[in-house]
Amino acid sequence: MSQFYVVVDKLADWEPYFPSQDVISLDDYLSEVHSKAGKKVRVINLCRDYHYLKSGYYCSLLAEARGHKVIPSLTSINDLSRQSLSSLQFVWADALLLKLPQPSQDEIHTLRICFGRVLDKAFSKLAAKLFELLPCPILEAQLKYSNGRWQLRNVKPLGLKHLSTSAEQTLFAAALEKFSLQIWRKPKVRKAFRYDLAILVDPQEALPPSDEDALQYFTKAANQLGIGVERITRRDSARLAEFDALFIRETTSVDHHTYRMAKKAEAEGLVVIDDSASILRCTNKVYLADLFSVNQVATPKTVLLRQPTDARLKALVKEIGLPMVLKIPDGAFSRGVVKVETEAELLVQAQLLLKESVMLLVQEFMYTQYDWRIGILNNQPLYACRYYMVADHWQIYKHESAQSANTEAESGGFDTLPTFEVPKAVLDVALKATKLIGNGFYGVDVKQSGDRVVVIEVNDNPSIDHEVEDLYLGEQLYSEVMKEFLRRLEERGR
Repeated sequence: MSQFYVVVDKLADWEPYFPSQDVISLDDYLSEVHSKAGKKVRVINLCRDYHYLKSGYYCSLLAEARGHKVIPSLTSINDLSRQSLSSLQFVWADALLLKLPQPSQDEIHTLRICFGRVLDKAFSKLAAKLFELLPCPILEAQLKYSNGRWQLRNVKPLGLKHLSTSAEQTLFAAALEKFSLQIWRKPKVRKAFRYDLAILVDPQEALPPSDEDALQYFTKAANQLGIGVERITRRDSARLAEFDALFIRETTSVDHHTYRMAKKAEAEGLVVIDDSASILRCTNKVYLADLFSVNQVATPKTVLLRQPTDARLKALVKEIGLPMVLKIPDGAFSRGVVKVETEAELLVQAQLLLKESVMLLVQEFMYTQYDWRIGILNNQPLYACRYYMVADHWQIYKHESAQSANTEAESGGFDTLPTFEVPKAVLDVALKATKLIGNGFYGVDVKQSGDRVVVIEVNDNPSIDHEVEDLYLGEQLYSEVMKEFLRRLEERGR
């Protein structure tokens, strides 16, 4: 059961709005509200001043010290106080600013943003994005239109007292009501779980890391351990402070909301699998190639390519041999990976792929009937699969036929085995690779050709589908993952 409070400097600050027993003064919050066993406290800090050592700063500081979930968090307050950091977070804004209406002359426009909402609907997407990145109840953004374009000049937090007009107060009241109902709503019927876990998914994803049945098994396993589960999407970024842990079940990328939400969840103190460092390291094949080379992890012969000159390509053919494989750094599910058979094909494909990335991996081609996938959790083998190549194809996924027929990608067959039946050399190289990355949840792709065993890549957020990866362990697979969440949650609470 959660307790919910809106904290103001003085109760008189709340006079323009309907009375509520959830609204308390800062003095009452400091003296009376403490965490009790079995209860969680959610706080909206509406104090007048968030500057360092002012009332709003102390409210959030002490809320976090007490283990309360508070908005704005200290991280948000500090980010907003350091304009250099805040400005770095505005790189994304250009695309949204281009879509704003263009005035007939230069002007400065000020937005008052209440929980991501604004009076002028033309600025709604910009306001929502600012609130997502810098969650604070009331923000003021200053925009300047000059030389035919908008610029985002400044973003700062405001206190409740700054809302002086009836329209702004009405906007705030509606936004707060929507926020409190949707973000910290009390479930109608729900068990009192010890912890709350958010599972991040994209319902529209064509090849998600887990299918519907697997997600339900994860939920069942978590509930049996006293962990409540709710699925969230990218739209729920502002809700992260509501949870104790985040499990990402959506294909990840660094230039993507999955990475930003992982970072945000970590800043809020959540247990996160997979963590932002793992996403950063695993989703870039260039990073992995260099990491494995330096640490002597066996891989296919690999070279980095930037300039596809004739001399460079001839040297690659001599060094690696044909056929060879070209990869963009952040491809997933066999996308952005091509095999070339001739020097002419090498030149064409390299030029095409270098339009997507300034650097490519050129890798020795090793044909095998299947790739090993070793699932590793906290540096322990969890499951093992053999993914077979698509018939008459060299990969386990075939996207070309799917794109032409507008259907799902074709995939090969699979075997699921207990880890004790996996060759020791395969397990050893998989564990050596993941120990260089972290203690998260990884899927290591390994090729075995005779006595030669090499790592192809390490995937964060590995696939877990019902009756595929779980075919040997069954429900125990889901239970082991949730036990790791519970272990980390209890360790965090010590």
